[in-house]
Amino acid sequence: MDYFGAHMSIAGGLHNAPDRGVKAGCGVIQIFTQNSNQWRGKLPSDSDAALFREKWAESGLHDIVCHDIYLINLAAPPGETRDKSLLSFREEMERCARLGITKIVMHPGAHVGDGEETGIRRICEAFDLLIPAVPEFTGTILLETTAGQGTNLGYTFEQLRAIIDGSSHPERFAVCYDTCHTFAAGYDITTPEGYQRVFAEFDRIIGIDRLHCFHLNDSKKGLNCRVDRHEHIGQGAMGLEGFRFLVNDPRFAAIPKILETPKGDNDEFDVMNLKTLRGLVAPGKK
Repeated sequence: MDYFGAHMSIAGGLHNAPDRGVKAGCGVIQIFTQNSNQWRGKLPSDSDAALFREKWAESGLHDIVCHDIYLINLAAPPGETRDKSLLSFREEMERCARLGITKIVMHPGAHVGDGEETGIRRICEAFDLLIPAVPEFTGTILLETTAGQGTNLGYTFEQLRAIIDGSSHPERFAVCYDTCHTFAAGYDITTPEGYQRVFAEFDRIIGIDRLHCFHLNDSKKGLNCRVDRHEHIGQGAMGLEGFRFLVNDPRFAAIPKILETPKGDNDEFDVMNLKTLRGLVAPGKK
């Protein structure tokens, strides 16, 4: 089983996600651990957590990655949004500890007009509160590369590095590299030279050892557009070549590569996109 997969629904219970992933042909999956449109989610009961772990073990999936809810903004100024964000992310860490999930992907946050430096400082302060508050979560927080839409932070490698360095717990952070977002932010991996240059820059600024997950998405919009719009693999502005370079890069062979492309009614587009990705893998690497 390889490390390709997709984001899977938890409709009907968390324990259903591994089966859905296997049915779609995934080797890894990503999930929300709660309703992504609500601030509060319940803590899984002991029996629910046990069932989820059992289904995961039976599935043979290499990894299950969690994505926090999009409502969370740890760069928000003091007030209701920040308070809700801190509580919600704390509960996310508590749920993941119960479920055995060791990777939480999150969008760093939006400074909402207060400036990038201020936003980054608030994110660091938030994690300095959160990490000691949930000692049972011993996993890693994956800062996701963003498109830089609006006042969103995390659209340059330097900003992600500043969050890591600004935290009192730098060892607890890694990065989730979203191909659509980075392309929209101006990082072009669609040529051999561009691919080498971008990941050399990532290694120099952040360290390639901190790259723990990929979101594989093509982009509806062009390079440096700063717009976050996902498209099926090879059907957007990126085309296939950047994905070909990535899926054949030996450094990333055992790193989760997760689709967040349009799904269709019964995950049929996941099946299509997974087939496309696997078709790009050179024969000797399969």
